[in-house]
Amino acid sequence: MRTLRSLRTGLSLAVLGTCVAALFTAPAVYAADPPLRDLAAAKGKVMGTAVTGSKLTGTYGDITAREFSALTPGNAMKWGSVEPTRGSFNWAEADQIVAFAEAHGQQVRGHTLVWHSQNPGWLTNGNWTPAELGGLMNDHIALEVGRYKGRLATWDVVNEPFNEDGTYRQTLWYNGLGADYIAQALTAARTADPSAKLYINDYNVEGVNAKSTALYNLVKSLKERGVPIDGVGLQAHLILGQVPSSMQQNIQRFADLGVDVAITELDIRMQLPSDRAKLTQQAADYKAVMNACLAVSRCAGVTVWGFTDSDSWIPSTFPGQGAATPYDENYAPKPAYHAIAESLGGGTTTPPPTDACTAAYSVTSEWNTGFTGQVRVSCSGAALSSWKVGWTFGAGQRITQAWNASCTQSGAAVICSNASYNGTVPDGGSVTFGFNGSWSGSNPVPVVALG
Repeated sequence: MRTLRSLRTGLSLAVLGTCVAALFTAPAVYAADPPLRDLAAAKGKVMGTAVTGSKLTGTYGDITAREFSALTPGNAMKWGSVEPTRGSFNWAEADQIVAFAEAHGQQVRGHTLVWHSQNPGWLTNGNWTPAELGGLMNDHIALEVGRYKGRLATWDVVNEPFNEDGTYRQTLWYNGLGADYIAQALTAARTADPSAKLYINDYNVEGVNAKSTALYNLVKSLKERGVPIDGVGLQAHLILGQVPSSMQQNIQRFADLGVDVAITELDIRMQLPSDRAKLTQQAADYKAVMNACLAVSRCAGVTVWGFTDSDSWIPSTFPGQGAATPYDENYAPKPAYHAIAESLGGGTTTPPPTDACTAAYSVTSEWNTGFTGQVRVSCSGAALSSWKVGWTFGAGQRITQAWNASCTQSGAAVICSNASYNGTVPDGGSVTFGFNGSWSGSNPVPVVALG
């Protein structure tokens, strides 16, 4: 449900540590053996991840294929993506993700058919009668679900129908069709693909509270009415140290209604910079979520909302927070990854000590004449009391503004050094700085600068 940002990440940066060493190399990527998908399958569970289709190559594609048994398109199947203009369709990324999954023996979770967000402007700005709006919804579901009939295991049919207090969210659908739009959407989806499992998906419903109770009562009512409903998705966008204590109880009560439950969008964010204590707590939190699912037979499995911090929606939505996924920005498994593996019965394989500090470069947004970039300096097995990062732009890009660092550019060469307040990077910690730049024609990732 949350926007999965697509970032371009370059690892070709030199971290010039003025306290510890001149240059560190990126850590090797270590993973449990066997991979998470095999460990989960042995427990009768699915282990999934949300993905960005354009990134399904290289290391990102290799990890996606090796570790996960199910894929959720982060944005590619949302209405605004597939039909931006009425009657004009773009299935390219959605088709790419489905094809990738089929090539690697993975399920696909369709996400999402009826939601209040990421709809095309022609739909949200229309002046529709109830009959017209209902027809548009039915036609959209028939078209999209029908396109992938027999190929997708599950669909998030209705996304985020409730407010925090358990009342219905005032949306295009609720205001235009009333609460029964949910039953109408589920019925249309069942007609379009009788074999797919149909879910209602929401956030802040992981524990027992007013919102999850409203969802529980809705599912109970739908079951009693004979409306097709197969499962409930608990998104689980969580905050460090705040896994609900009633999570297993909540999963069980939905299962007792005769529906499956899935953790559909798990990430656990923290205040940056990360450090060893925070990463240890995050690992414990991931294990707690996994254990809650494993304890209930009808919990189908867990999907993380992006597996790498370089492809996470958190930093742009919650400024100052991040490091929410099981892999860092350099694709190195974090303690959270190993906690997931251990909860699934895997070994305790952990990375050997690495005396390394690294820098990860990413483009967080881009427009016709400019872009915003970010660099994260991270240490594992080492520490810095001050730092410099250098790189060389390859296509004439120019830095126009920087924050949390002092940056200078001479020709193509850029050197950025710490501000007075963020020079210290502890073992297991990281700091981030950002900048705006201009570009023309292309904006490739930078190359190594050792000077």
